[in-house]
Amino acid sequence: MSESEHMRGRVTIPTDVDVVPETLELLRRWGADAIRDCDGTDYPEELKSVDAKVYSTYYTTRKDNAWAKANPDEVQQCYISTGFKTASGGPLSIELMQGISRELMQVNTRDDIKRWWEVMDRTLGEPLDPAAWRYEEETGCVVIDEPAAFHDYSVSFLAYLIWDPVHMYNAVTNGWTNFEHQITFDVRQPKTHKFTMERLRKFIAEYPYVNVIRYTTFFHQFTLVFDELKREKYVDWYGYSASVSPYILEQFEREVGYKFRPEYIIDQGYYNNQYRVPSKEFKDFMAFQRREVAKLAKEMVDITHELGKEAMMFLGDHWIGTEPYMDEFKTIGLDAVVGSVGNGSTLRLISDIPGVKYTEGRFLPYFFPDTFHEGGDPVREAKENWVTARRAILRKPIDRIGYGGYLKLACEFPEFLDYVQSVCDEFRELYENIKGTTPYCVKTVAVLNSWGKARSWGCHMVHHALYQKQNYSYAGVIEALSGAPFDVKFISFDDIKADPDCLKGIDVIINVGDGDTAHTGGAIWEDAEISSAIKAFVWNGGGLIGVGEPSGHQYQGRYIQLAQVLGVEKETGFTLGYDKYNWDEHPGHFITADCAGEINFGEGKKSMYALPGTEILVQRDKEVQLAANDFGGGRGVYISGLPYTFENSRLLYRAILWSAHDEADLNKWFSTNYNVEVHAFVKNGKYCVVNNTYEPQQTTVYRGDGSSFELSLDANEIRWYEI
Repeated sequence: MSESEHMRGRVTIPTDVDVVPETLELLRRWGADAIRDCDGTDYPEELKSVDAKVYSTYYTTRKDNAWAKANPDEVQQCYISTGFKTASGGPLSIELMQGISRELMQVNTRDDIKRWWEVMDRTLGEPLDPAAWRYEEETGCVVIDEPAAFHDYSVSFLAYLIWDPVHMYNAVTNGWTNFEHQITFDVRQPKTHKFTMERLRKFIAEYPYVNVIRYTTFFHQFTLVFDELKREKYVDWYGYSASVSPYILEQFEREVGYKFRPEYIIDQGYYNNQYRVPSKEFKDFMAFQRREVAKLAKEMVDITHELGKEAMMFLGDHWIGTEPYMDEFKTIGLDAVVGSVGNGSTLRLISDIPGVKYTEGRFLPYFFPDTFHEGGDPVREAKENWVTARRAILRKPIDRIGYGGYLKLACEFPEFLDYVQSVCDEFRELYENIKGTTPYCVKTVAVLNSWGKARSWGCHMVHHALYQKQNYSYAGVIEALSGAPFDVKFISFDDIKADPDCLKGIDVIINVGDGDTAHTGGAIWEDAEISSAIKAFVWNGGGLIGVGEPSGHQYQGRYIQLAQVLGVEKETGFTLGYDKYNWDEHPGHFITADCAGEINFGEGKKSMYALPGTEILVQRDKEVQLAANDFGGGRGVYISGLPYTFENSRLLYRAILWSAHDEADLNKWFSTNYNVEVHAFVKNGKYCVVNNTYEPQQTTVYRGDGSSFELSLDANEIRWYEI
């Protein structure tokens, strides 16, 4: 490979009609080999014959308002719940659209409201008899004439998505004016299904210069609701509430053999978000949707291939039903997946996807006015994004990188263009060094929750990679693992039920999150099969790390159901009468050996205490923050909280090795400075040492044979060596 070839490729850039010279210049400078259009842009005539792949964003569910308006019965729908309202006597009126943008949604009265709506008595947790309520079209209210006094009520109803939520988001974010709202139509329904397949063929024929059809994504938008002021009201990146219609739900009923209820989606008003332990009915519905969406997506991909184009899926908008780690996804036959990279977790979410020829990451910042404005600092955001993602790339690389948004904005920041040029060059270098091999892994680690592989790397993400204070520990653990030398698996409680042997080959199990959530399991711990399987795993030599309130659920005299394994319990008031004498700290432990000062447990957890015999490593004000415990032939480690920092990443690393009885393997492909990491690619005969900080660092580097050398690295530097 020549130098010029080596320095070109694996990069995608956006364009528009007013930035043709700039596009050509950046193709050269960044070594890009693909160009894409974006929402709200057009592809320039002058670039149709350029020496680069052309991606065209294809919207399966919008950008044809004529069809949507002619077929209002096949506009997409969403289940919505009103807020709770208390009956104080007399008739109770509940306004359906209160707090919801009327530009976004419109109440569906076309279909049988008594069949598809549900008025819930939330005090009893039961639906009201349909005869006990009525809908007043003129007021937009459901009226209950004789409610039970001081009971709370809510209404679950169907609404049409009369403005595509992503189009609305882009319009609001970018301050668009004088444009038509794009209506979302439902490809699952017969007329629109037939129309869509014809529309796709027509599109491909009209744009012969396009090489890659980038589907955004397929058919159902994740739950994204705006209020009257066009502010985001409710966001759930995994939400299924906008994947419904009577047509779809009747299919579901025929398949599963029982009647659908809105409550299966609404879930007490929580909308089955990823923190809720999923019910059997909701899991049935998701499985049904995955099968049906995959079937229809395959039809579109087959047409794409028949007409000589590649099919790429955007992992984001309208992606519900295409969970890429589930078996159904592989049947679609996609060539590629592209997604937005917010950090190491989102990078691995994309790069680990099986069953496609290549993966691509959209790096931040997007070329949007929220960052690219006078006084904005896109270089800072780009640096943080690249250095954070790089850890994960070194464990499992994406095949391509790229940027999205409006190129004109980025061109106003020349220092940003310079920095991205260096990123593109560095990405190509590391990709060439590590492609085709699996990096050295110290141990196999399994993250155990209710979702398992379905939501690998991301089940804590409410809105992609945006920070949420309440889930910092789950996010911290996943982010640490994304760039760590472990083979990481994601398993569910259902997996253990189906096959207890699924724990074979695993060294350490991690359970992290708040009690009674999907992350820790909730009432699943009442199942003796589950609790016994985990205890047996540890007793027979396995490791268990619990963070936050692992296995937290009040049952049979315990809140922490794995208290015997982890050696800690939570005081919930029920054991105040028992004196607790184990409070002595044991400093100098293997787990804490690299912790220089006070360990950052974030907010930790209140009221955790140690059982007799447990080794407390850190306690504060008689609340256990870090503890280690022997259980049979295995070990348990408890951590109260784990925000992502380089120091905490090292603490988790050591905790995994200790719980697996493998302290001896510490000094293999290892850096003594936790700001610096070593990644070995033994098959390729290479290893690298990478500085993850914005400051120079010094460290001792250990090779795989235990030999070592001293090293100084510049800020962000990555240095490659032959083995």
